[in-house]
Amino acid sequence: MSLSILRELIPDLGPISAAERLRACIGALIGILITGTVAKIASSSLNEILLLIAPMGASAVLLFTVPASPLAQPWSILGGNVASAVVGVICAKLIGDPLIAAAVAGGGAIAAMLLLRCLHPPGGAVALTAVLGGPSIQAAGFGFAFWTVGLNSLLLLLAALAFNNLTGRRYPHLRKEPSENPHRTSDPLPLSRVGLTTEDLDQARQQLDHLVDVDLEDLEAVLRQAERNAHRRRFGTVRCGEIMSRDVVTIPQDAPLHEAWDLLCRHHLRVLPVIGTERRVVGLLTQEGFLKHVGWSRYGDLRLNLRWFFKASRRPLIHRPHIVAQIMEKIGVSTGPETPIVDMVPYLSDTTNAVVLILDQTEQLLGIVGQSDIIAALYGDSVASP
Repeated sequence: MSLSILRELIPDLGPISAAERLRACIGALIGILITGTVAKIASSSLNEILLLIAPMGASAVLLFTVPASPLAQPWSILGGNVASAVVGVICAKLIGDPLIAAAVAGGGAIAAMLLLRCLHPPGGAVALTAVLGGPSIQAAGFGFAFWTVGLNSLLLLLAALAFNNLTGRRYPHLRKEPSENPHRTSDPLPLSRVGLTTEDLDQARQQLDHLVDVDLEDLEAVLRQAERNAHRRRFGTVRCGEIMSRDVVTIPQDAPLHEAWDLLCRHHLRVLPVIGTERRVVGLLTQEGFLKHVGWSRYGDLRLNLRWFFKASRRPLIHRPHIVAQIMEKIGVSTGPETPIVDMVPYLSDTTNAVVLILDQTEQLLGIVGQSDIIAALYGDSVASP
């Protein structure tokens, strides 16, 4: 019975690979070593007390182990530690009893960090250090807060910035701006109109009325990934290679533009893969690409303008495109035939991608998956006409 209770007390930190554990340990080692070394050099040259303080060890745990945490962001460590140190110094100066001063400093540090939106748990230890750290720290006064704590926090932050990004961890964990609708309308992206939204998560977080140490963007990413996993479990047996169009109409990169337009019209296509040497795909030719170069929006008459465009395109003029390679676009999204079709839904829903190219390992074209292929595969006979 006691063993089961003990298991319940152990927090679930989630699966952490050995490589990630090693990365965090090495990062903390490097960060503390750099911080202590520079502080020691600065202390001897400036005749100041710029020692490495113990709370930096707790800051290192956050910065190198959970760099995505809101409590580990740059303003959290700088603002949180310095503000807590200032509160501790004030309490040490105004309150004679060290025990009462320490208690007030701890509570005041939390209040200051919450007010300044820079909550950083090691700040509580910084405040106690300012009160109980001994005569030398108390004699330094606000110099301890702005020099010692400020320098320690800044050095550790710089080490975390370099190490985390060099080892593949985005830091600082800045909140991304919401993706704009590629069609330039006020509607949210298609996948944001169904299921959980950011507003739902934010509202739920407010209703909990306690601090949740998870960035809202990360929480949304976890839930979105969980949704994808559920869809993959349901439709995961269907691969892109099973539903792709294999008889793909293509165009050589050196083909004249009028031939490409004829193919688009004849086969009722929006996109043509452009083939280069060794049958490798080098780009995409789209209807939008044609219209952009034709300048339909300026001249109005599409048929007359296309006629003028193709007629002019047959002339070898330097300033006017006349072959496919001159107006083709980048390939965009491509994948292999073994990719589950649910992985392609975000690319075909929330972007302007009309198709996903299915390539082999040598980048030769195997087929194409479009929006209609995905819909047919996901919903089957339910979308068939009666």
